[in-house]
Amino acid sequence: MTPSAVFLAATLLAASPALLRADWPQFRGPEGDGHVRAYSNPPLKWSKSENVAWHVSLPGRGWSSPILSNGKLYLTTAVVTKGEEDSPKADRSLRALCLDATTGKTLWDKEIFTQDGASAPDSIHAKNGHASPSPILHDGRLYVHFGHQGTACLNLDGSKVWENRSIKYNPQHGNGATPIIAANNLIFSCDGRDNPFVIGLDIASGKVSWKFDRPTEATRKFAFCTCSLITVNGKPQIISPGADVVNALDPASGKEIWRVRYEGYSVVPKPVFADGLLFVSTAFDTPEVLCIDPSGSGDITDSHVKWVEPKYAPKTPSMILDKGLLFMVTDSGLVACRDAKSGEKLWESERILRDCSASPILWDGKLFVLDEFGTCAILAATRDYKLLQSNKLEGERTLASICPTDNGLFLRTETGLYHFRNP
Repeated sequence: MTPSAVFLAATLLAASPALLRADWPQFRGPEGDGHVRAYSNPPLKWSKSENVAWHVSLPGRGWSSPILSNGKLYLTTAVVTKGEEDSPKADRSLRALCLDATTGKTLWDKEIFTQDGASAPDSIHAKNGHASPSPILHDGRLYVHFGHQGTACLNLDGSKVWENRSIKYNPQHGNGATPIIAANNLIFSCDGRDNPFVIGLDIASGKVSWKFDRPTEATRKFAFCTCSLITVNGKPQIISPGADVVNALDPASGKEIWRVRYEGYSVVPKPVFADGLLFVSTAFDTPEVLCIDPSGSGDITDSHVKWVEPKYAPKTPSMILDKGLLFMVTDSGLVACRDAKSGEKLWESERILRDCSASPILWDGKLFVLDEFGTCAILAATRDYKLLQSNKLEGERTLASICPTDNGLFLRTETGLYHFRNP
């Protein structure tokens, strides 16, 4: 750590109550929609030598996005114990970590599961890994998920409350979907090479509450999408996109409420919802954004799809919906804005970024869009295109999404974690 960073870290110790004021307890924040509502004064400028509060190396590899609660950061990683790092068939220790948000010091580092290389996927996509799903914190407990390798509930000291390693499926390219919590169930999709399903685990015991076998005739059946929880006419719905279909499920029972058919697989973007409209990307090979009225029942493909947008639809980054505006980030690094109700094109960005995988966040009326090469573009979240700032971390691979805090943010790279903060 540089002398300036040491000084800034010491300053932060005195100001640490600001870090305790609010949480970012799950992927895409408290509401799961990428909106930063509780934190103020986002940093607009940073680099490896500017506004760095601290930078620490992390053991192993993982693309889970960090979460923040009560001044502590939580994330997962996979550490090779036998074999080569780049081999999907190496033995690995699947771990959860807790870091002090003020200093970056590791408070604990716990092995959750051991992964025998023989049970690992035959191949891992370059944008995936063995620790891609993000942790989730709920009612004083931490839930960590490693796909078909298992799911666990931890106390906040890292001790294990329960584990479930019985949920088996054949993943394609590794595991990606992060669980969400609804109706006292931990809910996640298991869209592997065959027989895709969605499952709910009781958060108290880890036992299976329900299982929804996803009906699909898709040739390629795999997907990696994190579900969304929405409320329609006073009733909750779990929105779970898979290959060739998006299903709405009752979070308590797993029973289907409605479905919409499309053509698409390897779906990653998390759905977004506001003002009675739901937006889903169909992902590969030719992505489209569907605007859906989720108030129906049964197959509502022909009756409740309001508009379809084939241009600038994302394959990987999730969308942002705010004040009637839908913001989309393509995997090639273009940003576009549409009128959410009509689908009218409002603007498309210049080529300001390279390939993008991380999901953007909306903070203080600004879009923070991160590409895979350490560049973060900050744009005005308005009906008119305006690039406000661009920050670069040269030589840093960045696929995890940004975690905000008061006056600063946390950014995970391939090898470490940065805390950038306004002076």
